[in-house]
Amino acid sequence: MMTVLNDATLDQIFRTARSYNGYTDAPVSESDLHAIWELMKWGPTSANQLPGRFVWCTSDAAKAKLAECCSAQNAPKVLNAPVTVIIGMDRDFHNYLPELFPHVDAKAWFDGNAELRAASAFRNSTLQGAYFIIAARALGFDTGPMSGFDAGKVDAAFFADTPSVTTNFISTLGHGDPATIFDRLPRPAFEKFNSIA
Repeated sequence: MMTVLNDATLDQIFRTARSYNGYTDAPVSESDLHAIWELMKWGPTSANQLPGRFVWCTSDAAKAKLAECCSAQNAPKVLNAPVTVIIGMDRDFHNYLPELFPHVDAKAWFDGNAELRAASAFRNSTLQGAYFIIAARALGFDTGPMSGFDAGKVDAAFFADTPSVTTNFISTLGHGDPATIFDRLPRPAFEKFNSIA
C-alpha cells in the first residue's frame, strides 16, 4: 500500500517549488541529466508510447543556437541557464511499440493514422515534460518551462535529421536563483474549476 509523502517532499515538488528565470553558478552534470531521465522515464504514458524526445542543451553553442529561436524575453534565460531542455515529440513513436508495449500489436493501432499519432505524441510528450519537471524537483533542481519560441526554427535547428520529431516546449534547468522569481501567483480553490459527477 502506498503511503503519503511527507510535507517537506510535497513542498519541494509542488507547494513551494517555483518556475525560475535565472540560476546560480552551481553546475548541472551529465550524470545529473541521466539521473533525471532514469526517474522520469517511469512516468506513465498511453500504451507506454514514450513519444518524448529530449535535447539537453549544455554547451554554449547549443544554447546560443536555441536562443536564436526564442523571444527577446526568453533568449537570455536560455543563454544563462546551466542547461535548457527541448521537449520534442516523435509522431513516429509507434515504430517503437513492439519493444515498449510487446504484449499486443499496438503499432497496428497507429499505422496509417497520422492524425491519431500526432494527437497521441502531443498528449504523451506533454506528460513526459511534466514528469521531467517533477523528477528534476525531486532530485533538488529547479526548472523554468516556457513557450515564447519559434517552434519551426527549433525544429530546423535541432530536429532536421529526424523530421518526425517536432518541438513541444522548452525548459531551463539548474539551481534557481531566488532573486529571479516573481511573487507567488494565486491558485484557485477546488470549487472554482472542478466538479464531481
